[in-house]
Amino acid sequence: MAPIELQRPDQQPAKIARMFDAIAERYDLLNRLLSGGIDRYWRWRAIRALGFTGRETVLDLCTGTGDVALAALRGGARRVLGIDFAHEMLRIGQRKVRGGSRPFDVGLVRGDAMVLPVAAASVDAVTMAFGIRNVFQPARAIAEVHRVLKPGGQLAILEFSMPRAPIVGSLYRWYFRHVLPRLGRLISRHHEAYTYLPQSVGAFFSPQEFSDLVTRAGFGSVRAVPLTFGIVYLYSARK
Repeated sequence: MAPIELQRPDQQPAKIARMFDAIAERYDLLNRLLSGGIDRYWRWRAIRALGFTGRETVLDLCTGTGDVALAALRGGARRVLGIDFAHEMLRIGQRKVRGGSRPFDVGLVRGDAMVLPVAAASVDAVTMAFGIRNVFQPARAIAEVHRVLKPGGQLAILEFSMPRAPIVGSLYRWYFRHVLPRLGRLISRHHEAYTYLPQSVGAFFSPQEFSDLVTRAGFGSVRAVPLTFGIVYLYSARK
């Protein structure tokens, strides 16, 4: 079976923000549907890996509709700041926050992952789920994460990958090439977004390459843990 095209998609920030704004209302539904509900498990693994004690201030980058920010709060964080560049995604996230039990402990603001509006050495942990591959300059974003983390602070990133096992990899590529784009376009009513998704995953760093990027940014204890047959990797590191 032919591999997914590795052509890097156009990732100008304004263009990507408009795309996510256009699919915001159906974004959560599509996440549940296209992942078979496993996305909740992936987020749980990321939050569990951080081992919150109830005292942490957490920064959630590319927060989207706020699922990881709220999971961090439920997982023991004291307060969470979520940052995203897509206005409509944040608007939906605000609805979730207001409906939660601790609305004053979560703040969602519009911002750029490459130029964070956060003071140096001011947060205990940074999370990011399925957002780093959408950043125009990933290395610059990771450098910003290093800047804002306190010494000893932790990083947890979830990102898609291409499974290496032959059978699983072939099935996954078929799903990515044929099922996901059609189903995504049907439900989101947006042609480009679910064509962009497999392109962006196929063009992203390998787990080893991304781990090396995180190491070069000054992090230690860098780990890349495959989840669900390597469909997703959980990257963890410490400043």
